[in-house]
Order: sequence, then C-alpha cells, then structure tokens
Amino acid sequence: MSAQLSPSAVPSGAGAAALPQARNDAEYTLAVPADARRDLARGWLALGLAALVLSGVFSILLVLARTPGVNKLLPSADFFRVALVVHVDLSVLVWFIAVAGLLWSLISVPRALALAWAALGLAAAGALAMALAPFVGSGEAVMANYIPVLDGAPFLGGLLLFAAGVALLVLRSLWLAPRLGASFDGGGALRFGLNASVVATAVALLAFGWSFAVLPRTLEGRAYYEILFWGGGHALQFTWTLLMLVAWLWLAGASGARVALSPRVTLLMFVLALVSVFVTPYAYLAHDIASVEHRDALTWAMRLGGGVAIVPIALAVVAALVAAPAPTQQARPLRSALVASVLLFGAGGVIGIFISGSNVRIPAHYHGCIVGVTLALMGLVYHLLPRMGYGAPQGRMATWQPALYGFGQLLHIVGLVWSGGYGVQRKVAGAEQVLRSSAEIAGMGLMGLGGLIAIVGGLLFVVVVIGALRRRTDPGSGS
Repeated sequence: MSAQLSPSAVPSGAGAAALPQARNDAEYTLAVPADARRDLARGWLALGLAALVLSGVFSILLVLARTPGVNKLLPSADFFRVALVVHVDLSVLVWFIAVAGLLWSLISVPRALALAWAALGLAAAGALAMALAPFVGSGEAVMANYIPVLDGAPFLGGLLLFAAGVALLVLRSLWLAPRLGASFDGGGALRFGLNASVVATAVALLAFGWSFAVLPRTLEGRAYYEILFWGGGHALQFTWTLLMLVAWLWLAGASGARVALSPRVTLLMFVLALVSVFVTPYAYLAHDIASVEHRDALTWAMRLGGGVAIVPIALAVVAALVAAPAPTQQARPLRSALVASVLLFGAGGVIGIFISGSNVRIPAHYHGCIVGVTLALMGLVYHLLPRMGYGAPQGRMATWQPALYGFGQLLHIVGLVWSGGYGVQRKVAGAEQVLRSSAEIAGMGLMGLGGLIAIVGGLLFVVVVIGALRRRTDPGSGS
C-alpha cells in the first residue's frame, strides 16, 4: 500500500529526466466510472443527504436555544447541548465521511463490492441510531472536542456501528486504492490527495483505538471523552482538509478557472499534509495521552502541516479565480460554491489567529473552517451529479444556494467573534450565557440570524440535489 500512496509511486528509477513534463496549468479532474462503483457512490450520497436533513432539524433547535428572547421558550441548557451533539456529529462527521465514501468508491478498483456495501450499511445504521438517541433516553450530553457524544447506550452504540462501517470503508479503500501510474498529471495528483485522505482516516481510527486501550478507567465524563477523541480528532482534520483541497482544485477546473500549479507541487503539498498525519503515532509513543506534551505535539502538527499544505494551493486557486472568465450557466453553482468555500475557510483561519481565552471566538474559528470544507464538498456534489447519472443542478437556486449558505454562516461567525470580544462563553445557552450588555445581546442576535439564514441555505442544497436526482439520466463515464 505504501507504494501506492507515497511519492515513490511516481517513477523515479530513470531519474528526473524520465518524468513527464509537468504543466503549470494542469487539468485537475477525474473520470467517473459508469459501473458498480457509481451505484456505490450513489449510496454514500444518499447517506450524506439524509445526515444533512437530520442535522438541519437539530440545527433549528440549536440556533433557537442560543437566540436571545427565543431561548426562554425552550428547556435551554439541556436542550441546547443535546441538539448540539447530534447536529455536529451529523453535519460534520457523518456528512464528511459520506462524501469521502463517495469519492473513495469512485476511484477504487471494482472488487470486494460486498465489503463496500457492508461498510455503507453499518455506517447508515450507526448514523440513524445516533439521530434517534435523543428520543430513546439519550444520556448526558458531553461536549468533547471533535466528537461530542450523548453518554448513553443508544448513542454510543450507534457511534460504534458507524465507526465499524468507516473502518471497513477505509480497509477496502486502502486495499483497492489506485496507483498513480507513469502518467503524472492533474488527475494523478487528485488521486494521490484522495489516497492520502484515506491514510489520514486510518491513522485517526488507530488513534481512537489506542486511546481507548490505554485510557485510565477511573476517568469519566468530559475528561474521558476529551482525551479519547483528541488524537484521532486531530488526524481527522487532515482528512477534511485533504478532501477540501481536492475539491478546490477539481471545482476550479470545472468552473473554467485554470490553476497555474504544477501537479508535482500539488503532490508535494499533499505529501506535507500526509507526513504531518504521522506525527500522531509519534505523539502516542513519546508522551502519555493525558499529558500536555501529547496535546501540544498534535496541535502543532495540525497547525504547521495543515497550514503549509493549504496556503500554496489556496493562493493558486484564488489567482485562478481572479483571472478566470465568467463561468458558463452550468458552471455557476460550482464557481459560487468554490468562492464561498475559500472565503469562509479563510475567515475561519484569520479568526483563529486572534483567539485568546475560552469564549465563542473558538467556535467562530472552527465554524468558518468546517463550513469552508462543507461548501467545497457541496460544490463537488453539484459537479458529480450529472456524472453519476442524475440531472445537473439548474436555475438561480443552485447558483445562489452556496452564497446564501456562506453568507448566513459568515453572519453567524461574525456574531460569535463580536460576542467573544465581550467574553461570552462557548458551549452554553440561555441564562448560562450571562449576556450583560446590549452589545453582547446584539452579537448573539446576529449569530442567531446568521444561523437561521445558513439553515435555509443548507436546506436549499438538499432541495437542489433532490431536484437533480429526480431528473435521472444515463450518461457514460465522464470527467
């Protein structure tokens, strides 16, 4: 497997002169197969859409629980925490993994399909159990970083089922990952990026299991889950980042923007991100998982490795967008999603520089980054729909949906940054927010307004996609 996922997969024995000439305006695109792998990808798409619909329901309750005035009508604190747990896990963990499963299925070798469908079935059953947990005795809401949980058998059982599905998905993807081949082009770079995201997910699963095996059983509640998910959660951020970068490059080309970045440079950026992932097992071997040194090693790996990989690709994509002609009508939704993704991810990164203390600037930072990933994957789904046998997203709604969703999320995080400047604490709601001034109330009110707009934008994505699904076609493979 290492030969497939490492730079050594690029022919080197004949020296640099034997390598194909790398173009600076390479076409970053991948072909979509018209065989059983496409059917499998459709299944992962269905899971992702279901997760977004259910997360939208919980996000309505979440935003209302934090909006001044309205929150008094709700059992605010407990209601807020339960809604937040399920919303985060469905809209991030399940949605991102579902799109990853879609992409990994498309680039895999068409073998071991029974294993692939078993992975999807387990993941879907686990996600459904997690969504139903609040209505069947949810247990205490634990606001752990990366994967918040409801500390009860229904939710934790669902999470384990989902993890088992992901583990099967990763094992199959590693086993049947495509090789780069001798022709190293933009498509080869994208395949490498997707393969690297599989490896990052495998490392994350290893970290979760490692933490579970060595964690003291005397720990409980937030302290237990915080340590349990810390290492694997950091590795998963590389998975999301790699998926986003692949989507940026793919969407740029699909929307008529030529990225002046050599596939070799792109591959190098992916390699840097992948190398940073392997700091994770080092952190486990070198430091006790409950130590400050363990946490710091993982944090710095994410900051340095992620930043170095992201910045050159982001700059190249921005330059391509500035120089690009106006997109065609069919490409407008793709361009809209790409622009919104870059802006929101950039806003999240800038906010992260100014974080001090534990307040709502922290969720503003990761909301921006996570929404940046979400928008990139939304745009990529738009692009892949007609290549998966469905209609293309059409009309003004498809074009304006990413902009509306991004605008709502921007208002949301601006409200959080504003309130964070006054010390409003994170992961609280209702009276626990202790809003003492009109400025604090205004900031959280802006947060609530932006959240509601974003909910509408997210639901419109589902509407647009369902409309495309109903216009089913039967094209051959395409790029």
